[in-house]
Amino acid sequence: MKKPDAAPSKSPSQLITQRIAELGDWRGETLAHVRKLIKETVPDVTEEWKWRGVPVWYASGMLCTGESYKTHVKVTFAKGAFLADPKGIFNSSLDGNVRRAIDFFEGDKINAAAFKALVREAVALNAKKKK
Repeated sequence: MKKPDAAPSKSPSQLITQRIAELGDWRGETLAHVRKLIKETVPDVTEEWKWRGVPVWYASGMLCTGESYKTHVKVTFAKGAFLADPKGIFNSSLDGNVRRAIDFFEGDKINAAAFKALVREAVALNAKKKK
């Protein structure tokens, strides 16, 4: 007896799009905006879906994750402790040795220029470490 073909699994990008739609509120809008800024900054960024449902963006290594919680969206930069943050947008995980995060709450505005600067710097750091 032949097994039926398995339904094709969704790509990480499709799963991220689905998560944004499922959130259906300001958290989805915030995650979509973060994603858009990352893709504008790094057009060839790789999107992954890890740890039971966390969007993760890569360029020469991990850049950041985008987690959604009941009260906030957390964007964690994998090597954030090594990034300059002249605009002071990191507001979470500030005591860690490696990661830094930005917690966005309902009504928060994203400083697009400062966020993109962090993304560019994270890409440069990853590329430098890869050599």
